[in-house]
Amino acid sequence: MGWIIILFLSLLQLLGPFLAYPLCTDSRAPFTSHTPLAFCPYNGTVCCSSADDLRIQKQFQAMNISSNGCATLLKSILCARCDQFSAQLFRVESLPRQVPVLCNSTNSSQTSQANNDFCSKIWDTCQNISVLNSPFAASLQGQAGSPANSTFTKLTDIWQSKTDFCNAFGGASLNESVCFDGEPVVLNSTKTQSPPSGMCLEKIGNGTYLNMALHPDGSNRAFFSNQQGKIWLAKIPELGSGGTLDLDELNPFLDLTDEVHFDTEFGMMGIAFHSNFAQNGRFFASFNCDKSKWPGCAGRCSCNSDVDCDPSKLGPDNGAQPCQYQTVVAEFTANGTASQPSMAVSAKPVEVRRIFTMGLPFTAHHGGQILFGPTDGYLYFMMGDGGSSGDPYNFAQNKKSLLGKIMRLDIDNIPSAAEITRLGLWGNYTIPKDNPFTMDKELQPEIWAVGLRNPWRCSFDSARPSYFMCADVGQDRYEEVDLITKGGNYGWRAYEGPYLYNPPQSPGGNTSLNSISPILPVMGYAHSDINKNEGSASITGGYFYRSMTDPCMHGSYLYGDLYAGAIWAGIETPENSGNFSAKMVSFSCAGDSPIKCSFVPESSLPALGYVFSFGEDNRKDIFILASSGVYRIVPPSRCNYVCTKENATRVVTPTPGTAASPPSQANVREPCVNLVLLFSTVWLIFMGLI
Repeated sequence: MGWIIILFLSLLQLLGPFLAYPLCTDSRAPFTSHTPLAFCPYNGTVCCSSADDLRIQKQFQAMNISSNGCATLLKSILCARCDQFSAQLFRVESLPRQVPVLCNSTNSSQTSQANNDFCSKIWDTCQNISVLNSPFAASLQGQAGSPANSTFTKLTDIWQSKTDFCNAFGGASLNESVCFDGEPVVLNSTKTQSPPSGMCLEKIGNGTYLNMALHPDGSNRAFFSNQQGKIWLAKIPELGSGGTLDLDELNPFLDLTDEVHFDTEFGMMGIAFHSNFAQNGRFFASFNCDKSKWPGCAGRCSCNSDVDCDPSKLGPDNGAQPCQYQTVVAEFTANGTASQPSMAVSAKPVEVRRIFTMGLPFTAHHGGQILFGPTDGYLYFMMGDGGSSGDPYNFAQNKKSLLGKIMRLDIDNIPSAAEITRLGLWGNYTIPKDNPFTMDKELQPEIWAVGLRNPWRCSFDSARPSYFMCADVGQDRYEEVDLITKGGNYGWRAYEGPYLYNPPQSPGGNTSLNSISPILPVMGYAHSDINKNEGSASITGGYFYRSMTDPCMHGSYLYGDLYAGAIWAGIETPENSGNFSAKMVSFSCAGDSPIKCSFVPESSLPALGYVFSFGEDNRKDIFILASSGVYRIVPPSRCNYVCTKENATRVVTPTPGTAASPPSQANVREPCVNLVLLFSTVWLIFMGLI
């Protein structure tokens, strides 16, 4: 039965995708400890509080290890939970581990210090040492052939050889993961990526859209929506074909203009299609409505007694009464409009159910984007602080308010009306059991992250889904890009980007700086950096570029400014470190663009107008949705930009009805195949069939 143990623990090395960037085992961001740890040798950015450090010390003392050499090694293993990369070390995205993955071979993503065979060192030093409540024995609790109770054990009581032991607990820092070598993880910083020399665009559409969502069936189709409330289904032309966006403006996929309130900062703000849309036809729209004009616009006001806010004291804003305008997330269906949902070219303009409705205190800063998490399937809903200069009621830091937050909702398990009332929910959804409220009882259960002013365009990295990037619009000084983590606090309104912020008025009180651990932006820019005559309007978040259409852009995170005078490429160095540097990228329009580009007077800069959003299709090409039309990033040589990788890279054009897969996906599929084989083998052994 020992083989079952080996095979089962081998699964720990294969499950993925693995987390990247610094992250703790509770999926929260590391923090700077106010007091140095007394027992574990970790300083600066850590994942342990003083209480955690004391608990680890007591656990170590209770192990009663007789050998000083073995004790030193096992102490380092216990303290690995304090490492800022502990989520990777303990593979929290797969099966729970009691010990980190131990380095047992040369690897590429860490520094040379991790090239030692630490797993062998553990075996050689500790194999015959008795340890009480050994973390290695605890890793096997409940598995066939493992000890039933934690007692004194030796490694040789369970493992027949060093090879067996390291097959179970060893690993290398491959496939964007790290391993533990007895010291704090330090990534290899010798590999650097050069910023692209420029970005070449082609114009493929004249329409103005706020949102783009790829078709979940993997085809070369995508959905586009405008702020007024219409959604269209479009076919995207092949690269190099000279074609334009195939979209029938007169026949939208869905028309909600009668329900949507459209104004400068109001309208249809987001669309999201269920991952199983091709089978179930489910999709969702986020929009604003005016309760004075539509009876269906009737939600609870976000300014209420739970957050110490009285709407009668707010007064009108831009002629609107408090909570006259509401934010809505509603579910719709394409079922019944075609033989199968994937073939549907229109949807029923009738809500299936109302997911969320909430009144807005002021007439700005209400975000509204919705996204499905690529690995968990939950709906993420980005919400601004509600408006008015400086968030006067401090909604963004108020843990009982949903304003200035990112929410995470389960829309696959619909509660009863009685349960909605009992739990005080804002609509038809349930709360994921691993939302941060389980660790912070003061948080409203819907909340995933706090401290945002007006998140405008967020995205998950298609190659590394743990990278959840959000651009957050600044007040007067700084526009920021945040790397969103579970329970993260992004500072507003105590901070604006990396700077302390002093609000002009504070009827809702202030947040003590000592009471929060803000996560600072990973990228951004000051208003004074661009458009010096007018100042920056607001940031527009984008995507990690994962297409090979422009191989020199591959891996960069793209974002822009609403004024369209600047676009940045953010490069992470070292890779998977969470440390970014951003460079403003020049851009131009290809001379053979399917639709001729216009240019800014007395400039070679394409006249994009306002950059409202970015988009990504199934082949991972990136699009810019601007007030002047739809633009796609194309090979840099079409604009005479130099990319030495371009000639060596072949862009694969998918066949109709299929999606091109980025090269990195091969590394994801292979472990899945191996995983199936391992489960099958374990099952056959268990049943006595082999």
